Amino acid sequence: MATACTALLASCGGGTPGDTSNQGTIIGKASPTIENGIMTPETLHSFGKIGAVEVSPNNEELLYHVSYVDIEANKSNTEIFKMNVDGSEKQQLTFTNEGESSAQWIDGGNKIAFLRNHEGSRQLWVMNADGSGAECISDVEGGISGFTYSPDETKVMYIKMVKSVETIAERHPDLPKATGRVVDDLMYKHWDHWVENVPHTFYATIKNGKLTDYVDLLEGEPYEAPLLPFGGTSDIAWSADSKSIVYTSKKLIGRAYAESTNSDLYMYSLEDKTTVNLTEGMMGYDTNPLFSHDGAYMAWLSMERDGYEADINRLFVMDMATKEKTYLTEEFNYDVDAFIWDKDNKTIIFLAVVEAKAHLFSIDIDTKEIKRITSGHYNYASLALGGEGLIAKRQSISQPAEIYSVDISSGEATELSFENKHILDQLTMGEVEERWITTTDNKQMLTWVIYPPNFDASKKYPAILYCKGGPQGAVSQSWSYRWNFQMMAANGYIVVAPNRRGVSSFGSEWVEQISGDYGGQNMLDYLSAIDELAKEPFVDEDNLGCTGASYGGFSAFWLAANHDNRFKAFLAHAGMFNLEAQYLETEELFFANWDMGGPYWDKSNATAQKTYAASPHRFVDKWNTPIMITHGEYDYRILASQGMMAFNAAKLQGVPARMLLFPDENHWVLKPQNGVLFQREFAKWFDEWLKD
Repeated sequence: MATACTALLASCGGGTPGDTSNQGTIIGKASPTIENGIMTPETLHSFGKIGAVEVSPNNEELLYHVSYVDIEANKSNTEIFKMNVDGSEKQQLTFTNEGESSAQWIDGGNKIAFLRNHEGSRQLWVMNADGSGAECISDVEGGISGFTYSPDETKVMYIKMVKSVETIAERHPDLPKATGRVVDDLMYKHWDHWVENVPHTFYATIKNGKLTDYVDLLEGEPYEAPLLPFGGTSDIAWSADSKSIVYTSKKLIGRAYAESTNSDLYMYSLEDKTTVNLTEGMMGYDTNPLFSHDGAYMAWLSMERDGYEADINRLFVMDMATKEKTYLTEEFNYDVDAFIWDKDNKTIIFLAVVEAKAHLFSIDIDTKEIKRITSGHYNYASLALGGEGLIAKRQSISQPAEIYSVDISSGEATELSFENKHILDQLTMGEVEERWITTTDNKQMLTWVIYPPNFDASKKYPAILYCKGGPQGAVSQSWSYRWNFQMMAANGYIVVAPNRRGVSSFGSEWVEQISGDYGGQNMLDYLSAIDELAKEPFVDEDNLGCTGASYGGFSAFWLAANHDNRFKAFLAHAGMFNLEAQYLETEELFFANWDMGGPYWDKSNATAQKTYAASPHRFVDKWNTPIMITHGEYDYRILASQGMMAFNAAKLQGVPARMLLFPDENHWVLKPQNGVLFQREFAKWFDEWLKD
């Protein structure tokens, strides 16, 4: 098995390297040798990860990124590729270790703009369409994290971090080596960092091929635009005439920010430097502005209720002449995740997860008629107009994302990229089954069952129950590099992954039931799923495991005390163990207030008291089953102390326990060697307890 992706293979396509000045040993495409067709952690990290896809102005070529991992170097690298819209003539355009990204066609398709590391920061570069002549055209202090050209290509809008709090050096100039932080309000930390800088939206003018005359749209304001931690260029948009910019911002700080999800869309005029709030009075998240091609309309995504981050994501459109707002998807009881305008400026094509599968739909903005374009057991992950219809990324439980062309009329999809064919052809994937299981309250619950490769129904296999994090968000046909169901199955386990109460894509009633009911119906749903599978003659009902992360980690902690000896081993990653501590440790209080019901000291709040009564730490005296805990110490959403408390509780009671701490990881496990370590220890733990 090859453990490092250090060889750049010519199979990516021919072409002349555009820039080899910093080539060295390039992290490129891996060609692993796979024994017996079974996936390993090293194989999992050999897959190329396809990023954003851009269609050329002449509709003939595609621009896309692929990221590769070098396990030995513990690094990843992203390169830029292009190919024809029919998948032919693939060509790699960049050959460096500088992490190219955000590639966009400019100059009618004759040139490509992109981001690349330059002298310690991310800067904007431009190169010819064949990859030659790369030139840095920006000098932005601190670097750029995303950009988009104006339609007339005279300006560039970009995102960069700006200082938002007084530094210790400014406060105490005579203490240059002091490392303390002074905190006066909430939201002093977020996900994995201390909040000392926030992203702002800027624009600059292009003169003589360089960026100049930089303008901060939020000059002097301490607000985020776009929103952390996931917002990017999809949250900013140029008007069709290049005279205005719409950006997303939650103009709140401190406690108000921590308790609210009320972001708005602001329109900034480049001519008179004025800013107007377009969504004032709309109280939830307003994000993803996108103008129609003719500029007559702006569409965006909007949640209704302030404080509820998992509210249904609704599609709205605004008539820019009258500012009239129209709720397009009022009869569509599912989230809209992404969308584009069709060429006619009257149709929007969007992506939505329905019954745990992400597919493409269209809607007429006048009639609100919705038509389904695609179906099947997979997830579409992006969409763009291109070729004779659509260009979209598609993935499944058994395949990482690849690029497809999609016929809008028939929904028929044709693979174009085949980035990972050389690996997939060597692997035997486990069968994936869709089961509908009856719950304790007589509902039907979709549960994915993933069988081991070369499954033999005459044998018995141990099984692992997967508990979803979130708690919202579907257990869908997605491909993960950590919670990879095929990786679990390759270790010889049947994986049971239920879409229990609280997950999205089954209507608002299903997803909202979990709020205020932690430890309630969703736990019964988990048990319904594993009990149903345990009846099968090929499942070893005496060797069942349970795992999950975040809310899934909470679920593992809770079930460890309430499983009536069903399970022989648990593994919890980044799980909530003590909900009272969690309320005061987490940063986005709107989540805790909505889902938990509020603070634990509010004795008059029945919902909150029900939540804290279900905290796993209250039942730890009932733990009697081996448990492994993993956690990252950069996790500021659920602090590593939660995992440490759980581990200590287990050891103090004599329960077999193991802890894997990552001092340099956040809520996820992102570094290559840590990813391999996680997979190895995951398998080792369950093998010790579930395989006789």
